[in-house]
Amino acid sequence: MSFSNRYRRHGYVIFALATLLTIVIYWPGLSGGWLFDDYTNIVNNPGVQPARFDVASLIRAALSSPASDFKRPLASLSFVSNFAASGMNPWGWKITNLAIHLLNGVLVFMLARMLVQLATRYRDCAAYQGANVTAACIAGAWMILPINLTAVLYIVQREESLANLFVLLGLIGYVAGRASMIKSTRSWKGFTLCCLSITLPTVVGALAKETAVMLPLYALCTEWVLFAPAMRSDQQHEGRRFDWRIGALFVAALLVPMVIGLAWLLPGVLNPETWAARDFTLGTRLLTETRVVTSYLVWTVFPTPQALSFYHDQYRVSTGVLTPWTTLASMLALLGLVVLAVRIRQRFPLVALGTLFFLACHLLAGTILPLELVYEHRNYFASLGVMLAIIPLLTAPGTWRKDSDASKHDAEKAIPLAMPRHILFGGLIVSWGVLTMVTAYAWGNPLRQAIDFASRAPDSPRAMYELGRTYIIYSKYDPTSPYRNLAYDALEKAAALPESSILPQQALIFMNARMHLPLEGRWWDSMITKLKARKSTVQDESSLEELSSCQIMGECDLPKERMLEAYLAALSHPKPGARLLNMYGVYAWEALNDHALGVKMLREAVAANPKEPAYRVTLIRMLTDMDRLDEARQSLNDLQQLNFGGHLDAGMAILSARIAAKEKPAAAHSGAGAVK
Repeated sequence: MSFSNRYRRHGYVIFALATLLTIVIYWPGLSGGWLFDDYTNIVNNPGVQPARFDVASLIRAALSSPASDFKRPLASLSFVSNFAASGMNPWGWKITNLAIHLLNGVLVFMLARMLVQLATRYRDCAAYQGANVTAACIAGAWMILPINLTAVLYIVQREESLANLFVLLGLIGYVAGRASMIKSTRSWKGFTLCCLSITLPTVVGALAKETAVMLPLYALCTEWVLFAPAMRSDQQHEGRRFDWRIGALFVAALLVPMVIGLAWLLPGVLNPETWAARDFTLGTRLLTETRVVTSYLVWTVFPTPQALSFYHDQYRVSTGVLTPWTTLASMLALLGLVVLAVRIRQRFPLVALGTLFFLACHLLAGTILPLELVYEHRNYFASLGVMLAIIPLLTAPGTWRKDSDASKHDAEKAIPLAMPRHILFGGLIVSWGVLTMVTAYAWGNPLRQAIDFASRAPDSPRAMYELGRTYIIYSKYDPTSPYRNLAYDALEKAAALPESSILPQQALIFMNARMHLPLEGRWWDSMITKLKARKSTVQDESSLEELSSCQIMGECDLPKERMLEAYLAALSHPKPGARLLNMYGVYAWEALNDHALGVKMLREAVAANPKEPAYRVTLIRMLTDMDRLDEARQSLNDLQQLNFGGHLDAGMAILSARIAAKEKPAAAHSGAGAVK
């Protein structure tokens, strides 16, 4: 067997073993439960749990995501498929996530092999012995990275892994198309493949999550590092020039959409009200993200349990270039990475490309968008860039074997210190695998997971709240349960932490109300003070909604005057959100029996978000019950404009029948009067 064939076979064996190892590592975590945003996007979202599976229900499901204005329909439909297959058992949903991750691992292996081959074939650079082996090491390491665990076991983040499946497919197609164009510049087949690979996967991937729109930028990075120098090299021999078609493609697929996107985003981003519900402004977010992105790089290569704590709401905001001083250091580090990528792309193209992949991945979620500061799953593609940069260097042999075709010139470029590099690579693989397995084991049980989160981040309000909430669940609302006091301790600690939301106070009130125990006045006072101090966050609104629902359903005996005080505090800020207006309207109607106020609030909710049909449906029901039938009919006609693909047909039919049932007695009464 030849040297090259032997290394090719070794690569497949290594990748197969890495895939098996990934399954073993993640298996203990598949038995875990739902977590955090899983509830708003899946558990409490009836859209992805349809009673029947017809076209209207599927359209309704596709448009049901509360996570984004773009609704992420592909991800939502994948949730529907899980619901159809296994109901609400999280195990089936997690095994689907793992399957997507493994499929992505196959695509990473294919892409890495192509990139390694190109780096060796077209460039005057340090060669990499055995493209299959190097690619298998890259893919295997990427699959077990601890920083990627949340994209696998955190069910809702299937959005991230599914979007990147199409990103990887698109990059593979683009690289294949460009390689074909290099061989034959007159052929349009390669260019057609490049066009399709950049456009279609971007569109389809964005239906899972918006991060897929970065695909054209990744392709441009690949073009600049690997293909542009190859064309220059060919010019010396065949007179070839840069292909104008590629330039036109990137103008159409990257530059124009980027300009349109910025024109659409900037007015909102530059509006101070956009940042009112956050603990940071646009300026402080940009400063902080330099530290965050630098931290991501460290966490990817040298992760610790304290760093990968899932909840990062305690992350300190940078208020100046030197506050803290690591802000300036991080800015210089990121600038250094850009300079490094430019300087070494001839000698080490994979290092340059991997660095650019990492930085480009964070241009969307790590810059001007008013998102939360830190989330580990944002590194799902970025971590591939890191692996592409470091794994070939760590696994490269120190000298070339005699039976290889390496020339003396190649041997002179061989990377030294082979033994230390190989030992470091082995140590990293072991440490990554162990930490991922330990974390997956913790995720396999809700209580074990909550304890693990709190131990990793004891100063995180969310982590401590999650621990207290889990203790409440395990107490089963039994006042004699030993979990009750544990819940008090965790929630009181969470409430006392700086910058915490009202979640801990809400949980304390909720727990005692369900157990029919006295409610502490200080819990209400603290909650209302926080609501007055800043505009309500998503967590604050969810807390109020939980208390309202509990009271409306008769499970909690809450003082109406304190609930009213809390709502008025939340509504005291300028331009309250549609969700908050809707919640207050429903509470006024159901709990306060103030129907006029309920209708008023629902009208304001519809005005604040006219594209959300749920608010219009609630308003129509209220108007119908108040016998304001003409207004109800008009609102029903307005709702028809949102009935895309007939996904609201069933609900609108019920509303129409409800109005008609009210109209018949009125008509009969009018007719009787006329006879008299």
